[in-house]
Amino acid sequence: MRYVVLMLAAQLALFSSQSTRADESLTRPQQVIRSLFMQEYGPVQAPPAFYRFCVENPSECLPRSAAQGFVETVKKLEQLDEVNLRVNRTIVPETDIEHYGIEDYWTIPTDGKGDCEDYALMKRHILIAMGWPASALLMTVVRIENGDGHAVLTARTNYGDLILDNRSNEIVPWYRTAYSVKMRQSSYNPKIWVDLDPTDDVLPAPIAVPDLDDGLTRLH
Repeated sequence: MRYVVLMLAAQLALFSSQSTRADESLTRPQQVIRSLFMQEYGPVQAPPAFYRFCVENPSECLPRSAAQGFVETVKKLEQLDEVNLRVNRTIVPETDIEHYGIEDYWTIPTDGKGDCEDYALMKRHILIAMGWPASALLMTVVRIENGDGHAVLTARTNYGDLILDNRSNEIVPWYRTAYSVKMRQSSYNPKIWVDLDPTDDVLPAPIAVPDLDDGLTRLH
């Protein structure tokens, strides 16, 4: 495990030095691909099921300031690796329809079953208990290879944005996934979500909870 984390840190450090010397004339989509961090384009409608999660779990959605002096050491990166692997092995995958009889329900699983967002919420909960600042652990919605919606956890570190995913036991930088990033929590306020897709129209301000969703929030 330590070898894997050290290799990841070395790769990210190399990428960072190369990106610093990159041509400044790149277009915006190219800059997104080459960045260690996802680009945020403005506030966006959060998944409706997320609002229900916050009502039922208010302590998980409180705005919190970043922890002062928090440094992502190799030991901290090892915590990401350990928690990602532990939760992936502990939770049995089951859709919300199978589990709760509804299309989309976000929760921290207590019965050993859940789908993608439940894995991510549990990882976030555990890492916060281990001392990680909530502002560095962001629920994120992506589209996978077949176009389906999917939820992962983004860990914002000095090395860049890293992805913890129930579909993989390997933690990778966001740009090394095969996913298209769509939206995630704001690091300033977990109740607000921001757009990650440069092709979307950016909203001028956060909007109210809708009655319907566009299908993106039906995650797998």
